[in-house]
Amino acid sequence: MPATTPLPFDQVNIDEFIIHDLDDEIRVDALCSRLLLAVRDRLLAVGGHPPQEVGALCRGADLFLRDFVIAACGDNPLRLPPERVRQFAGHWYIVNTLEPQADELAVILAGIATCYAVLAEQSLLSPVLAEAVAAACAELPWYCRRIDDYWDIAGDGYDRWRAACPLPAPRA
Repeated sequence: MPATTPLPFDQVNIDEFIIHDLDDEIRVDALCSRLLLAVRDRLLAVGGHPPQEVGALCRGADLFLRDFVIAACGDNPLRLPPERVRQFAGHWYIVNTLEPQADELAVILAGIATCYAVLAEQSLLSPVLAEAVAAACAELPWYCRRIDDYWDIAGDGYDRWRAACPLPAPRA
């Protein structure tokens, strides 16, 4: 199988990231992988981050985009409802990670914010969306409390914990 090549920013068609069915989900997942490689290449080209840090940032964005936004929510990652970051970090990450940890989540959130900043810089999404995503990514103390509260759940407390940061309705 040939290596995946980055998707040039000038070849991105936002409407190609719309998901209607499983075939679309598979196609969008592949497009998103290629788009993340372009983000990686852009970060390496502009400098400011060592390669290992760029890799960690892109892995964080990858988890959010491909596993949550695309697979779990069926959203177009370039037309993302801003509340998805909060739902991801304050709920999905916690219940879908064997040992959710604040330091790991901080790296993931930095990757999400960085990715959306690059996409806005490339005019693939609005600066307003990138700012909303960055603001949600900056709420690490709240997410840390959510992790602590999760470990402290007793009895029927899970329903209260879940209601404080509900996930989006399942796709039809």
